[in-house]
Amino acid sequence: MEEYKFLFKIVLVGNAGVGKTCLVRRFTQGLFPPGQGATIGVDFMIKTVEVEGDKIKLQIWDTAGQERFRSITQSYYRSAHALILVYDISCQPTFDCLPDWLREIHEYANTKVLKILVGNKTDRDDREIPTQIGEEFAKQHDMYFLETSAKEAENVERLFYEIAAELIDQARSKDNSSSMNKNLSDSVGLSPQGSKPPQVSCCSGLSNQSSSQTGNT
Repeated sequence: MEEYKFLFKIVLVGNAGVGKTCLVRRFTQGLFPPGQGATIGVDFMIKTVEVEGDKIKLQIWDTAGQERFRSITQSYYRSAHALILVYDISCQPTFDCLPDWLREIHEYANTKVLKILVGNKTDRDDREIPTQIGEEFAKQHDMYFLETSAKEAENVERLFYEIAAELIDQARSKDNSSSMNKNLSDSVGLSPQGSKPPQVSCCSGLSNQSSSQTGNT
């Protein structure tokens, strides 16, 4: 049985045709599937990576974008550690639907879930959504931002590795906080209930939209 230190569940959401499956397959299999058909319901793939000397298992869930599968895919939000919301930079309607996807995320996902906005298909020369517009949307909704190309493998590994690194930091911060609270409780009788782990800055390589803007990728 494969050994690993952390297991994280990452869920990709967004309209049909934005390239969610291609992003997953590019990262997990190193290939770009031409003529990729629409995902039926939910699919997932697993990849084990090494981050900061630790083996991390990523369980990556690829959800269907069609409305008829929405009741199925919503159930996968709840246990997600990270949600990647994907749009196609060459298709305005996929960007216009982002508020609807965010409403679902806010309704069904954990309030602490890590949220990343991804503009995919940067290899196309018919861009409709400027990078700045994506950055502004992400900033407005307290998300992190990155543009990718599954076809050209641009920023795909970076996306998943930096999500893994941030989730590790969050897990360690939570463990340290729990240990500190336990020590306080043992020494002075304080209850750890209601205490919160310290906030950590997310994904150093991703654009942190809750602070100053970084350069485009």
